[in-house]
Amino acid sequence: MTGSAPPGPVSPAVMREVLGHFVTGIVVVTAAGPDGPLGFTCQSFTSLSLDPPLVSFSPARTSTTWPRIREVGTFCVNVLAVEHQDISVGFARSGVDKFAGVGWRPAPSGSPLLDGVSAWIDCTLWAEHDGGDHTIAIGQVVDLGADASRLPLLYYRGQYTAAAGPEAGE
Repeated sequence: MTGSAPPGPVSPAVMREVLGHFVTGIVVVTAAGPDGPLGFTCQSFTSLSLDPPLVSFSPARTSTTWPRIREVGTFCVNVLAVEHQDISVGFARSGVDKFAGVGWRPAPSGSPLLDGVSAWIDCTLWAEHDGGDHTIAIGQVVDLGADASRLPLLYYRGQYTAAAGPEAGE
């Protein structure tokens, strides 16, 4: 529009509310730290490239876990299944044993692969970039797998939800 004033600054509250209309999955990024397993919940995860195979996620700059995972250099992205809401909440907390009561086994990298996930993506850290109040982490995929029988846990408008199964569209 010609002659109109430039838009004002976008407030974080409005940005969160509007972008909450975009459905995301929930992942837990894990690594085998020198003092035990590490992990945090993240909803900003996406496939980035097929060749080379890359994924991306964006931990908050305030994360105390991401710098420790970065130092390890390998990690596993665990795509949570619909029944994993409690795991999502638990891995989003600070100052607690996030792995208490959570079953897992080592992924090929040694990073924790959580029991019952919809999918898992084992990675090495490929690059990291500034993303404002977040860091944009890029992982090169070295191995991965999925369980098609498990529906993913989704996040929409500030609440957990579930995807309709393939049979819903029949």
